[in-house]
Amino acid sequence: MATILILGATSAIARATASEFAAHGANLLLAGRDAAELAAVAADLGLRYGVHTQTCRIDALDYASHPAVLDAALAALDEPLTGAVVAIGYLGDQAAGQSDWDEARRILDTNFTACVSLCNFLANYLAERRSGFLCVIASVAGDRGRQSNYLYGAAKGGLAIYLQGLRNRLHAAGVRVITIKPGFVDTPMTFGRPGMFLVASPEAVGRGIYRAVTRGKDVAYLPWFWWGIMLIIKSIPERVFKRLHL
Repeated sequence: MATILILGATSAIARATASEFAAHGANLLLAGRDAAELAAVAADLGLRYGVHTQTCRIDALDYASHPAVLDAALAALDEPLTGAVVAIGYLGDQAAGQSDWDEARRILDTNFTACVSLCNFLANYLAERRSGFLCVIASVAGDRGRQSNYLYGAAKGGLAIYLQGLRNRLHAAGVRVITIKPGFVDTPMTFGRPGMFLVASPEAVGRGIYRAVTRGKDVAYLPWFWWGIMLIIKSIPERVFKRLHL
């Protein structure tokens, strides 16, 4: 039986991903900030799919606590961790972040620094065992900076570059690193945002994440057609792109 850690487990995408792994028989360690909601999600998945579920309260922005919290959670497992899905994210308010450093820093720290802190620990854990996978949710927003969300995009773009290097480092250790780049997804984080199109359901993205892990992908755009959309957007010359209202 596989045992999968889901970080940020109360988000819509993380729940859908956890459901997909549980439906295929994986035991789950669900980690996040809201202990009560984690317990409810764990109980539902355990009952629904007949798998073993455990929870771990962790604050993504409390970097100093990460090693001790994860050490204790992983030590309590009946078997070593098979892999982890990092689903930490905060879209934030781009307009506010342009003048409010606290908001800008929260966007950058949540989407980049917190994820790197968690991934560093998990990379070392998996490398010691010379097996497993680390699957991390980035975003198509990181492929090119746009005026509507360049703080979020910068953090997710930096995360994707970090994961490229980590993938290179861990390949020899037999650890797979998977970068997930979703487009627009129908979640509470995006509800009511202007400019949304081709919106995917969390369930569709969860299935796509499971397939990316099990089919040996390095990078997966979800849904798949975002690869083509972003290829076109990245190919627009800067002298033209800077005049667009995106």
